[in-house]
Amino acid sequence: MTLRPTRRGLLLGLAASAALGRARIAFARTEGNRRLVVVILQGALDGLFAVQPYGDAALAGLRAPLVLPEPGQEGGLLDLGGFFGLHPAMPALHALYAAGEAAVLHAVAGPWRSRSHFEAQDFLESGGAERLTSGWLNRALAALPNSAEARAGIAIGPGMPLLLRGPVPVGAYAPPGLERPPLELIDRIAELQAADPLLAPVLAEGLRARDFVRHTLGASAAEDRERRGFVRLAAAAGRLLAATEGPRVAAMELGGWDTHAAQPQRLVPMLRTLDEGLAALKEGLGPAWPQTAVLVVTEFGRTARVNGNTGTDHGTGGAAFLLGGAVAGGRVIADWPGLGEGRLLEDRDLMPTLDLRRIAKGLLRDHLRLPEAAVARAFPDSADAPALAGLVRA
Repeated sequence: MTLRPTRRGLLLGLAASAALGRARIAFARTEGNRRLVVVILQGALDGLFAVQPYGDAALAGLRAPLVLPEPGQEGGLLDLGGFFGLHPAMPALHALYAAGEAAVLHAVAGPWRSRSHFEAQDFLESGGAERLTSGWLNRALAALPNSAEARAGIAIGPGMPLLLRGPVPVGAYAPPGLERPPLELIDRIAELQAADPLLAPVLAEGLRARDFVRHTLGASAAEDRERRGFVRLAAAAGRLLAATEGPRVAAMELGGWDTHAAQPQRLVPMLRTLDEGLAALKEGLGPAWPQTAVLVVTEFGRTARVNGNTGTDHGTGGAAFLLGGAVAGGRVIADWPGLGEGRLLEDRDLMPTLDLRRIAKGLLRDHLRLPEAAVARAFPDSADAPALAGLVRA
């Protein structure tokens, strides 16, 4: 049985997660009640692993340990039109692609050239080439009807991403039990204290007592729970957005993509989690799926060459995903720069040829139907990155 959120249940959930500030709350409307979901993959997804350009002759020479068999072979990629292949851990996304409801965008990056996760994530979420104190999605919400008196968007998860911070009131929803720090933070703290003869064993025992397990190779119990949590949140997001009086814009986060070592063992479970979460989001949206667009982005790509630990390091160009019933899918959108000699950025990274801001601006303009002035306010000083047309169905 599928549970649909009632108005009372929705408002109670928001009240538990955010200060309401008003006795009565309405959600801002988008034209035609269109839905937009932005999923941020924190830690830098390796786009060349998730979407492999098997038609590029230079691929194997750069990263042979990470290259999968071509489509049609055992354990091979899922074909995306004869040059690119989707990792087989993402069958649900591939099915949407085949149905014309998902598109892959490759060789993408923002205008920043920072290899710092924290800086790049701030740039990605704020929408500027320099740090801003509000997020581009919050600024965009200001153009929705009655947004000043409504919770126009909602953050799904234990934190409020910068993407939705700003002057427009937004809601937040997280079921009990997910208020946990990111695994990367726990892992880093444990590494920093590992040499301390007094603190290290105390910290290790405390983490074990709280059921935190350091994630080195393979999937730990803590990682499994984190992944299950994302799928659970995605399903809840779909139900909230599908509600007649629910929100129309949402943001989610999924960490764990920083794969400097043992990338196949680390990344395959993450890709499965993302795929299962997107499928759960679609199922939760139900009849609202045809009015929905979901943008999946990460702060930067990873190096084209595999490192000595069968991993990859911080790079530049990467991949993004766009899916939903409103999406003009069934294609890879890429001005492919190539991986051969002289084609890499700084001789190490996939050369970006598509600005992430253009993708987001295209969705704001053509999907949410925001006026050009509102799109420009969401992404200030971005005249060099015009909105990308044709991302959604007419």
